[in-house]
Amino acid sequence: MTRAAKQRGITLIGLIFWGAIIAFLVVIGMQAVPAVQESFAVQRAVDDAAKAGPTVGDIRNAFDKMAEVDYINTVSGKDLTITKVDGKVVVSFAYDKEIHLAGPAYLVLKFAGKSH
Repeated sequence: MTRAAKQRGITLIGLIFWGAIIAFLVVIGMQAVPAVQESFAVQRAVDDAAKAGPTVGDIRNAFDKMAEVDYINTVSGKDLTITKVDGKVVVSFAYDKEIHLAGPAYLVLKFAGKSH
């Protein structure tokens, strides 16, 4: 075998290509991770608010107080759906989070959940 046949590695063009793809994924991840963390905070606040009181107003006020403490700004107490199933209060939520990528392109994350 010749010396050129044994050489392996990545070319400069390949390095730039893979670097751009990795950078793009890192930028998207840096924008998506806070949205996912916020959805976990919303779920915790909904679980706690469901235990706050017997009335719809008590539940909404409790959620708003918890949202203020946890810096939740995508959902408010008025966005919650409060129902009673088998004598138990169930609080549910659903919302979308848009992340602008470039030009007309957006990444849309859809979150939904209910109290446990």
